[in-house]
Amino acid sequence: MITFLKRLLLKKSISDIHHEESHHGHGLKRVLNVYDITFLGVAAVIGAGVFSTIGQAAFKGGPGISVLFLFTAITCGFSALCYAEYASRFSIAGSAYTYSYISFGEIVAWIIGWALILEYLIGNVVVAISWSSYFNNLLLGLDINLPKYLVTNYSKAHHAYISVIESGKALSAFDPSILEGYYAYLHAPVLLGYKIILNIPAGLIVLLVTYITFRGIKESKQSTNIMVIFKLIVIVFIIGLGFFYVKPDNWTPFMPNGIEGVLAGVSAVFYAYIGFDAVSTTSEECKNPKRDLPKGMIYALVICTILYVLVALVLTGITNYTNLDVSDPLAHVFELIHFSNVSYIVSISAIIATTSVLLVFQLGQPRIWMTMSRDGLLPKQFSKIHKKYQTPYFSNFLCGAATAIFALFADSSIMTELTSIGTLFAFVLVCLGVLYLPKRPTNEIKGFRIPVFNGKFIIVAITMVYIYFNLEHIESIFRKGNDLLFDEVLQLLFVLCALIASFFSFKFNLNAIPIIGTLSCLYLMTEIPPISWLIFLIWISIGLTIYFGYSKKHSHLNNSLKLSKKNEG
Repeated sequence: MITFLKRLLLKKSISDIHHEESHHGHGLKRVLNVYDITFLGVAAVIGAGVFSTIGQAAFKGGPGISVLFLFTAITCGFSALCYAEYASRFSIAGSAYTYSYISFGEIVAWIIGWALILEYLIGNVVVAISWSSYFNNLLLGLDINLPKYLVTNYSKAHHAYISVIESGKALSAFDPSILEGYYAYLHAPVLLGYKIILNIPAGLIVLLVTYITFRGIKESKQSTNIMVIFKLIVIVFIIGLGFFYVKPDNWTPFMPNGIEGVLAGVSAVFYAYIGFDAVSTTSEECKNPKRDLPKGMIYALVICTILYVLVALVLTGITNYTNLDVSDPLAHVFELIHFSNVSYIVSISAIIATTSVLLVFQLGQPRIWMTMSRDGLLPKQFSKIHKKYQTPYFSNFLCGAATAIFALFADSSIMTELTSIGTLFAFVLVCLGVLYLPKRPTNEIKGFRIPVFNGKFIIVAITMVYIYFNLEHIESIFRKGNDLLFDEVLQLLFVLCALIASFFSFKFNLNAIPIIGTLSCLYLMTEIPPISWLIFLIWISIGLTIYFGYSKKHSHLNNSLKLSKKNEG
């Protein structure tokens, strides 16, 4: 039993990593500098979040979501510092998967790698669906009408159709988005008794981006930089113009639905930040990853936070927050103030912005698969590099095909939460993993290091303050006994984790930054809906089945251990 557990928790040593850096370092092109990495980070972060999900968050929390953006940025900032230290020490692809392999061992690395696959896959599906929505709106503005059954999914259309039929109301009583789904289902062609309803634009844009990423990192970099420059110009223009039409009265009350309303937008707001960690997967394509990756990640996070807060204030200042429960809030508010031309510019910018997000995520996911394959946890085909374009072509095309298929059929209503929970899970392990990093060898090149603040009293104080302000709620949960709801169980588990973190911080003088990063991410995870937790746990169970059925047997690290023991015997 002990031997079995040891094999599950086998860690990569520093020498293993350095060997991989030298062995794999010639497979991919090193063409990225700090500006490219910053642009990739901005490209990954500013997309569907600022052009779509920010409206949902504002509808729930009002102007107070600007504070939530700051809090989420701070949470991501702690995680970014931890990512930066890892990236500074180990210039190899794999992101949180590789980092967990170093700190925790193989089984944890597999779980986090499997979670990252979910994050990038589902994240790209959501972005592709958002892209399709903006693209269709732009076509409608040009009087080009695609059939409704080719720009939505079956679930959404069927639900809309049933809602209209069962209500008995006149069609004029329904929202246009409901009518679009109704007509899509009504007029969809039938094949073998099934309605054919597909989101064709969403699938096609994924395939296009997959081809760009296949052609090489240099082409991807150039495309990304152009798109980022354009969308930054548009967003700054929107902020500047919008502030002239802000009515401060719309900012009162600042939190109309209380702190609960603000926190209800956690998934949407956190989703707006997902992606800055994806640049760490390009470590093997950076000219100087130990210096440039940490800088690029932090620069991107700061730029995006400033823009997000300003956009949130402009949106909730131009119109009342109750008017923002729409799929295209930026375009919507400018139509309200009779700037239809600006709404067209917003739609074009949203198309470009979401394309850049797709591109970065489609860069990241195959490199996770590639790294897992190198370790023997996935078949060899996943790590094959194209001789001409020097990209992991098999993983790239497989990821693109899977994402495109899901984008054709999937409903994005639950996708945002699934992406958020996978990312937060990765952040938790990266933050904790920094505490378990082996000491730097004396001959190691100096790189970024997390600032050290003794958490002996800081973490204890933070935990006590949290418990003090939530004491009444915690007591009410305990009084319920066995009738606890899922979210209440999560809250109790968070308090337990905070107390454990306080104990270890006090006893071992742990660095406060990674502990605060861990607790912040855990807290955000408690706000994720139960259905998303259920799907996430099912996904992890599938991953563990694959690990014990295939990956453990083919693990290079496990097999090398068996071989060394056999030779010793």
